[in-house]
Amino acid sequence: MNQERWITLAHGNGGRFMRELIDGIFARHLANPGLDVRADAVALELDGEALFTTDGFTVQPLEFPGGDIGMLAVHGTVNDLAVAGAIPRYLSLSAIIEEGLETELLERLVASLAAAAREAEVQVVAGDTKVVPRGHGGGLYFITSGVGIRANPIPLGLDRIQAGDSILVSGPVGDHGICVLLAREEFGLQGELNSDCASVLPLTRTLLDLPGLRFMRDPTRGGLATVAHEISQVTGLGVRLWEAVIPVHEPVRSVCDMLGYDPYYLACEGRVVAVVAPEQAAEALTRWQRLPQGHEAAIIGRIDATGPAAVVLETELGGERLLDELEDDPLPRIC
Repeated sequence: MNQERWITLAHGNGGRFMRELIDGIFARHLANPGLDVRADAVALELDGEALFTTDGFTVQPLEFPGGDIGMLAVHGTVNDLAVAGAIPRYLSLSAIIEEGLETELLERLVASLAAAAREAEVQVVAGDTKVVPRGHGGGLYFITSGVGIRANPIPLGLDRIQAGDSILVSGPVGDHGICVLLAREEFGLQGELNSDCASVLPLTRTLLDLPGLRFMRDPTRGGLATVAHEISQVTGLGVRLWEAVIPVHEPVRSVCDMLGYDPYYLACEGRVVAVVAPEQAAEALTRWQRLPQGHEAAIIGRIDATGPAAVVLETELGGERLLDELEDDPLPRIC
Protein backbone atom coordinates (compact mmCIF):
# COMPACT_ATOMS: atom_id res chain seq x y z
CA MET A 1 0.00 0.00 0.00
CA ASN A 2 1.30 3.44 -0.91
CA GLN A 3 0.07 5.00 2.29
CA GLU A 4 -0.97 8.62 2.57
CA ARG A 5 0.19 10.26 5.76
CA TRP A 6 -3.35 11.15 6.80
CA ILE A 7 -6.72 9.49 6.45
CA THR A 8 -8.91 11.35 3.95
CA LEU A 9 -12.58 11.08 3.01
CA ALA A 10 -11.47 9.16 -0.08
CA HIS A 11 -10.45 6.29 2.22
CA GLY A 12 -14.14 5.72 2.91
CA ASN A 13 -15.63 6.08 -0.57
CA GLY A 14 -15.54 2.41 -1.56
CA GLY A 15 -12.87 2.88 -4.20
CA ARG A 16 -9.13 2.30 -4.53
CA PHE A 17 -8.07 4.22 -1.46
CA MET A 18 -10.54 2.32 0.71
CA ARG A 19 -9.41 -1.01 -0.72
CA GLU A 20 -5.78 -0.11 -0.07
CA LEU A 21 -6.62 0.97 3.49
CA ILE A 22 -8.41 -2.32 4.23
CA ASP A 23 -5.82 -4.52 2.54
CA GLY A 24 -2.76 -2.62 3.66
CA ILE A 25 -3.62 -2.11 7.34
CA PHE A 26 -6.64 -4.07 8.55
CA ALA A 27 -6.33 -7.29 6.55
CA ARG A 28 -2.55 -7.37 6.82
CA HIS A 29 -2.56 -7.23 10.62
CA LEU A 30 -5.75 -9.21 11.23
CA ALA A 31 -5.12 -12.02 8.72
CA ASN A 32 -6.55 -15.38 9.83
CA PRO A 33 -8.26 -18.34 8.12
CA GLY A 34 -11.75 -16.97 8.84
CA LEU A 35 -11.24 -13.44 7.49
CA ASP A 36 -12.40 -12.71 3.92
CA VAL A 37 -12.44 -8.96 3.24
CA ARG A 38 -14.23 -9.53 -0.10
CA ALA A 39 -17.21 -11.35 1.45
CA ASP A 40 -20.40 -9.79 2.81
CA ALA A 41 -20.81 -12.55 5.40
CA VAL A 42 -18.74 -15.38 6.84
CA ALA A 43 -19.53 -18.88 8.04
CA LEU A 44 -18.67 -19.69 11.66
CA GLU A 45 -17.85 -23.13 13.03
CA LEU A 46 -19.54 -23.53 16.41
CA ASP A 47 -19.46 -26.59 18.64
CA GLY A 48 -21.80 -25.67 21.46
CA GLU A 49 -24.26 -23.09 22.79
CA ALA A 50 -23.23 -19.68 21.46
CA LEU A 51 -23.15 -16.43 23.47
CA PHE A 52 -23.10 -13.10 21.63
CA THR A 53 -22.13 -9.58 22.73
CA THR A 54 -21.37 -6.18 21.21
CA ASP A 55 -19.64 -3.03 22.42
CA GLY A 56 -18.28 0.35 21.27
CA PHE A 57 -15.03 2.06 22.26
CA THR A 58 -14.44 5.82 22.27
CA VAL A 59 -11.55 6.33 24.68
CA GLN A 60 -9.51 9.54 24.69
CA PRO A 61 -6.55 9.63 24.32
CA LEU A 62 -6.33 6.78 21.82
CA GLU A 63 -3.10 5.58 23.43
CA PHE A 64 -2.48 5.59 27.18
CA PRO A 65 0.03 3.95 29.53
CA GLY A 66 -0.58 0.20 29.49
CA GLY A 67 -2.97 0.16 26.55
CA ASP A 68 -4.75 1.78 23.63
CA ILE A 69 -8.13 1.72 21.93
CA GLY A 70 -7.10 -1.27 19.81
CA MET A 71 -6.37 -3.70 22.63
CA LEU A 72 -9.23 -2.19 24.62
CA ALA A 73 -11.68 -3.12 21.84
CA VAL A 74 -10.57 -6.75 21.92
CA HIS A 75 -10.29 -7.09 25.69
CA GLY A 76 -13.62 -5.36 26.32
CA THR A 77 -15.55 -7.77 24.11
CA VAL A 78 -13.57 -10.85 25.12
CA ASN A 79 -14.14 -9.97 28.77
CA ASP A 80 -17.90 -9.60 28.36
CA LEU A 81 -18.01 -13.13 26.97
CA ALA A 82 -15.60 -14.49 29.57
CA VAL A 83 -17.56 -13.26 32.61
CA ALA A 84 -20.69 -14.82 31.11
CA GLY A 85 -18.94 -18.19 31.23
CA ALA A 86 -17.99 -18.40 27.55
CA ILE A 87 -14.79 -19.12 25.66
CA PRO A 88 -14.50 -16.34 23.04
CA ARG A 89 -14.07 -17.53 19.45
CA TYR A 90 -14.88 -14.82 16.88
CA LEU A 91 -15.01 -11.02 16.67
CA SER A 92 -16.29 -8.51 14.17
CA LEU A 93 -14.72 -5.06 13.93
CA SER A 94 -16.12 -1.78 12.66
CA ALA A 95 -13.85 1.27 12.52
CA ILE A 96 -15.22 4.82 12.41
CA ILE A 97 -12.22 6.93 11.36
CA GLU A 98 -12.12 10.71 11.43
CA GLU A 99 -10.65 12.49 8.45
CA GLY A 100 -7.16 13.69 9.34
CA LEU A 101 -6.17 10.76 11.57
CA GLU A 102 -2.51 9.98 11.06
CA THR A 103 -2.12 6.76 9.08
CA GLU A 104 0.87 5.66 11.16
CA LEU A 105 -1.20 5.97 14.34
CA LEU A 106 -4.03 3.96 12.79
CA GLU A 107 -1.63 1.20 11.82
CA ARG A 108 -0.19 1.12 15.34
CA LEU A 109 -3.64 0.76 16.84
CA VAL A 110 -4.74 -1.96 14.42
CA ALA A 111 -1.49 -3.86 15.06
CA SER A 112 -2.17 -3.65 18.80
CA LEU A 113 -5.72 -4.88 18.28
CA ALA A 114 -4.45 -7.80 16.22
CA ALA A 115 -1.88 -8.73 18.87
CA ALA A 116 -4.57 -8.70 21.57
CA ALA A 117 -6.79 -10.94 19.43
CA ARG A 118 -3.99 -13.45 18.92
CA GLU A 119 -3.25 -13.48 22.65
CA ALA A 120 -6.93 -14.13 23.42
CA GLU A 121 -7.08 -16.79 20.68
CA VAL A 122 -9.98 -15.11 18.88
CA GLN A 123 -10.32 -14.46 15.16
CA VAL A 124 -11.54 -11.18 13.70
CA VAL A 125 -13.63 -12.55 10.84
CA ALA A 126 -15.77 -9.61 9.68
CA GLY A 127 -15.64 -5.85 9.70
CA ASP A 128 -16.37 -2.48 8.15
CA THR A 129 -14.72 0.91 7.85
CA LYS A 130 -16.27 4.34 7.61
CA VAL A 131 -14.56 7.75 7.34
CA VAL A 132 -16.36 10.79 8.77
CA PRO A 133 -15.48 14.44 8.06
CA ARG A 134 -12.98 16.26 10.23
CA GLY A 135 -14.59 17.48 13.42
CA HIS A 136 -17.34 14.82 13.35
CA GLY A 137 -15.52 12.23 15.45
CA GLY A 138 -12.91 11.66 18.13
CA GLY A 139 -10.14 10.45 15.83
CA LEU A 140 -11.15 6.80 15.88
CA TYR A 141 -14.00 4.69 17.24
CA PHE A 142 -14.05 0.89 17.26
CA ILE A 143 -17.22 -1.20 17.48
CA THR A 144 -16.75 -4.90 18.12
CA SER A 145 -19.12 -7.84 18.41
CA GLY A 146 -18.11 -11.22 19.76
CA VAL A 147 -19.27 -14.82 19.69
CA GLY A 148 -18.20 -17.39 22.27
CA ILE A 149 -19.13 -20.92 23.31
CA ARG A 150 -20.60 -21.53 26.76
CA ALA A 151 -18.01 -23.42 28.83
CA ASN A 152 -19.80 -23.93 32.15
CA PRO A 153 -22.71 -26.37 32.55
CA ILE A 154 -24.70 -24.04 34.84
CA PRO A 155 -25.47 -20.59 33.36
CA LEU A 156 -24.28 -17.71 35.53
CA GLY A 157 -26.65 -14.90 36.44
CA LEU A 158 -27.90 -12.42 38.98
CA ASP A 159 -30.86 -14.70 39.64
CA ARG A 160 -28.53 -17.31 41.18
CA ILE A 161 -27.19 -14.99 43.90
CA GLN A 162 -28.25 -15.85 47.45
CA ALA A 163 -28.05 -14.18 50.85
CA GLY A 164 -24.74 -14.93 52.54
CA ASP A 165 -22.77 -15.27 49.29
CA SER A 166 -19.27 -13.83 49.20
CA ILE A 167 -18.09 -11.08 46.84
CA LEU A 168 -14.58 -11.21 45.37
CA VAL A 169 -12.58 -8.88 43.15
CA SER A 170 -9.61 -10.12 41.15
CA GLY A 171 -7.34 -7.11 41.72
CA PRO A 172 -7.07 -3.39 42.52
CA VAL A 173 -9.88 -1.18 41.27
CA GLY A 174 -9.77 2.18 39.48
CA ASP A 175 -6.44 1.79 37.65
CA HIS A 176 -7.84 2.30 34.16
CA GLY A 177 -9.92 5.35 35.03
CA ILE A 178 -7.07 7.18 36.75
CA CYS A 179 -4.55 6.13 34.09
CA VAL A 180 -6.68 7.69 31.33
CA LEU A 181 -7.23 10.80 33.45
CA LEU A 182 -3.47 11.24 33.91
CA ALA A 183 -2.84 10.62 30.20
CA ARG A 184 -5.14 13.56 29.36
CA GLU A 185 -3.01 15.90 31.52
CA GLU A 186 -6.12 17.93 32.28
CA PHE A 187 -5.09 18.67 35.86
CA GLY A 188 -1.33 19.03 35.45
CA LEU A 189 -0.80 15.66 37.14
CA GLN A 190 1.68 13.03 36.09
CA GLY A 191 2.22 9.47 37.21
CA GLU A 192 3.57 6.07 36.26
CA LEU A 193 0.33 4.16 36.73
CA ASN A 194 -0.63 1.75 33.92
CA SER A 195 -4.11 0.74 32.88
CA ASP A 196 -5.19 -2.75 33.92
CA CYS A 197 -6.41 -3.34 30.33
CA ALA A 198 -6.16 -7.10 29.77
CA SER A 199 -8.13 -10.24 28.95
CA VAL A 200 -9.78 -11.70 32.05
CA LEU A 201 -10.25 -15.09 30.41
CA PRO A 202 -7.60 -16.81 32.58
CA LEU A 203 -9.39 -15.51 35.69
CA THR A 204 -12.84 -16.63 34.62
CA ARG A 205 -11.84 -20.03 33.27
CA THR A 206 -10.23 -21.07 36.55
CA LEU A 207 -13.56 -20.66 38.39
CA LEU A 208 -15.97 -22.24 35.90
CA ASP A 209 -15.98 -25.70 37.48
CA LEU A 210 -16.92 -24.36 40.93
CA PRO A 211 -20.57 -25.34 41.54
CA GLY A 212 -20.89 -22.40 43.95
CA LEU A 213 -19.97 -19.79 41.32
CA ARG A 214 -23.08 -17.62 40.97
CA PHE A 215 -22.19 -14.56 38.90
CA MET A 216 -19.28 -12.67 37.33
CA ARG A 217 -19.00 -9.17 35.90
CA ASP A 218 -16.16 -6.97 34.64
CA PRO A 219 -16.48 -3.61 36.42
CA THR A 220 -15.98 -1.20 33.52
CA ARG A 221 -18.00 2.03 33.37
CA GLY A 222 -19.24 2.85 36.86
CA GLY A 223 -16.74 0.52 38.47
CA LEU A 224 -17.20 -1.75 41.47
CA ALA A 225 -19.98 0.35 43.02
CA THR A 226 -22.14 0.07 39.89
CA VAL A 227 -21.79 -3.72 39.82
CA ALA A 228 -22.80 -3.79 43.48
CA HIS A 229 -25.90 -1.68 42.73
CA GLU A 230 -26.87 -3.96 39.86
CA ILE A 231 -26.70 -6.94 42.21
CA SER A 232 -28.78 -5.20 44.88
CA GLN A 233 -31.43 -3.90 42.47
CA VAL A 234 -32.03 -7.23 40.75
CA THR A 235 -31.87 -9.49 43.82
CA GLY A 236 -33.57 -7.17 46.31
CA LEU A 237 -30.76 -7.95 48.76
CA GLY A 238 -28.22 -5.72 50.43
CA VAL A 239 -24.56 -5.59 49.41
CA ARG A 240 -21.96 -4.96 52.11
CA LEU A 241 -18.43 -4.06 51.04
CA TRP A 242 -15.45 -3.90 53.39
CA GLU A 243 -13.26 -0.87 52.71
CA ALA A 244 -10.27 -2.25 54.61
CA VAL A 245 -9.79 -5.15 52.20
CA ILE A 246 -10.81 -3.65 48.83
CA PRO A 247 -7.52 -3.43 46.89
CA VAL A 248 -6.72 0.08 45.59
CA HIS A 249 -3.26 1.06 44.37
CA GLU A 250 -1.77 4.00 46.25
CA PRO A 251 -1.45 6.28 43.17
CA VAL A 252 -5.16 5.78 42.48
CA ARG A 253 -6.07 6.60 46.07
CA SER A 254 -3.83 9.69 46.04
CA VAL A 255 -5.34 11.14 42.85
CA CYS A 256 -8.85 10.41 44.13
CA ASP A 257 -8.09 12.20 47.39
CA MET A 258 -6.74 15.24 45.52
CA LEU A 259 -9.55 15.54 42.99
CA GLY A 260 -12.51 14.22 44.97
CA TYR A 261 -13.10 11.02 43.02
CA ASP A 262 -14.17 7.74 44.57
CA PRO A 263 -12.13 4.74 43.35
CA TYR A 264 -15.13 2.43 43.71
CA TYR A 265 -16.86 4.23 40.80
CA LEU A 266 -13.87 4.25 38.44
CA ALA A 267 -13.56 1.91 35.48
CA CYS A 268 -11.44 -1.22 35.39
CA GLU A 269 -10.58 -3.00 32.13
CA GLY A 270 -8.92 -6.16 33.43
CA ARG A 271 -10.71 -7.07 36.65
CA VAL A 272 -13.54 -9.42 37.58
CA VAL A 273 -16.13 -9.17 40.34
CA ALA A 274 -17.43 -12.61 41.28
CA VAL A 275 -20.18 -13.77 43.64
CA VAL A 276 -19.50 -17.22 45.10
CA ALA A 277 -21.20 -19.43 47.67
CA PRO A 278 -19.54 -18.71 51.04
CA GLU A 279 -18.19 -22.23 51.50
CA GLN A 280 -16.28 -21.97 48.21
CA ALA A 281 -15.04 -18.37 48.48
CA ALA A 282 -11.65 -19.35 49.93
CA GLU A 283 -11.09 -21.84 47.11
CA ALA A 284 -12.02 -19.24 44.48
CA LEU A 285 -9.63 -16.75 46.08
CA THR A 286 -6.79 -19.28 46.13
CA ARG A 287 -7.29 -20.07 42.46
CA TRP A 288 -7.19 -16.40 41.52
CA GLN A 289 -4.16 -15.63 43.65
CA ARG A 290 -2.19 -18.37 41.87
CA LEU A 291 -2.50 -16.41 38.61
CA PRO A 292 -0.31 -13.40 37.73
CA GLN A 293 -3.41 -11.25 37.16
CA GLY A 294 -5.01 -12.35 40.41
CA HIS A 295 -2.23 -12.17 42.99
CA GLU A 296 -3.91 -9.13 44.62
CA ALA A 297 -7.41 -10.65 44.58
CA ALA A 298 -9.50 -10.34 47.73
CA ILE A 299 -12.81 -11.28 49.31
CA ILE A 300 -14.34 -7.83 49.70
CA GLY A 301 -17.90 -8.26 50.93
CA ARG A 302 -21.05 -10.33 51.18
CA ILE A 303 -24.68 -10.42 50.14
CA ASP A 304 -26.82 -9.36 53.09
CA ALA A 305 -30.49 -10.20 53.71
CA THR A 306 -30.75 -8.45 57.10
CA GLY A 307 -30.40 -4.85 55.99
CA PRO A 308 -31.96 -2.65 53.31
CA ALA A 309 -31.53 -3.43 49.60
CA ALA A 310 -28.69 -0.95 49.33
CA VAL A 311 -24.93 -0.86 48.88
CA VAL A 312 -23.21 -0.22 52.20
CA LEU A 313 -19.49 0.36 52.66
CA GLU A 314 -18.10 -0.61 56.05
CA THR A 315 -15.30 1.93 56.50
CA GLU A 316 -11.82 1.31 57.85
CA LEU A 317 -12.75 3.37 60.92
CA GLY A 318 -15.64 1.07 61.77
CA GLY A 319 -18.46 3.21 60.44
CA GLU A 320 -20.78 2.77 57.50
CA ARG A 321 -21.69 4.85 54.47
CA LEU A 322 -24.08 4.31 51.63
CA LEU A 323 -22.61 4.11 48.15
CA ASP A 324 -25.23 5.89 46.05
CA GLU A 325 -25.97 4.88 42.50
CA LEU A 326 -23.80 6.73 39.99
CA GLU A 327 -25.50 9.70 38.30
CA ASP A 328 -22.87 12.05 36.84
CA ASP A 329 -20.07 10.63 34.68
CA PRO A 330 -16.85 11.50 36.54
CA LEU A 331 -14.57 10.56 33.63
CA PRO A 332 -16.27 10.51 30.23
CA ARG A 333 -14.81 8.62 27.26
CA ILE A 334 -12.63 6.21 29.21
CA CYS A 335 -13.54 3.08 27.25
